[in-house]
Amino acid sequence: MTDNQTRLGVVLFPGFALLDVAGPMQFFNQLSAIKPFELSIIAKTMDAVYTTPPKNTVPESKFDRIGEAMLPTHTFDNAPEFDILLIPGGLGMRDETISNDVTSFVKKQYPTVKYLLSVCTGSLMVAAAGVLDGRKATSNKFAWSQTTVHKTVDWIPKARWVVDGNIWSSSGVAAGMDMTYAFIATIFSPDIAKELANKMEYEPHTNSEWDPFYEIWNLPPK
Repeated sequence: MTDNQTRLGVVLFPGFALLDVAGPMQFFNQLSAIKPFELSIIAKTMDAVYTTPPKNTVPESKFDRIGEAMLPTHTFDNAPEFDILLIPGGLGMRDETISNDVTSFVKKQYPTVKYLLSVCTGSLMVAAAGVLDGRKATSNKFAWSQTTVHKTVDWIPKARWVVDGNIWSSSGVAAGMDMTYAFIATIFSPDIAKELANKMEYEPHTNSEWDPFYEIWNLPPK
């Protein structure tokens, strides 16, 4: 991060999970009123990116019937460098082409980012990029077996979020908000994080080991 501005990048792909992006971004949007930010939304093309996943990714009985769209500001080919890069999860990552595109972008960007944040199943694509090799990380508990296939990663099953070096990873969907709160408290200040949460009327879980979903989804012990 420069002294004057924080460069934030958010990756989108067809079938991204809305709250994986919207939850953390509510914090960062408010933070930009206090600290100067520059936001880039990155996708494969400049077309609108929908939360509804490609139909080949899930059975029709489980397919989302409605969804929203966001507009990119950059593509994977022309994106600038970032201080913070946010990688969401979502059903679209089950499409091999989509997953490979995001993975390649993470691999290209990681050497220059200061902080890499993944939410939910976004950690699968971060792991596929090789940047989690030998590191600790977590992911969505409902999709644990599908997400934690890269055995070079030290996957932590009972965690709301995990920090290893400059990589932060959260558990499923809503956990991204708690991770972002903790990230802002650590990198900017606890007082700022608390102020933002109070404005949102949001009470975050501040214990990274709080995780009832570990038991709800019957995950095996580490």
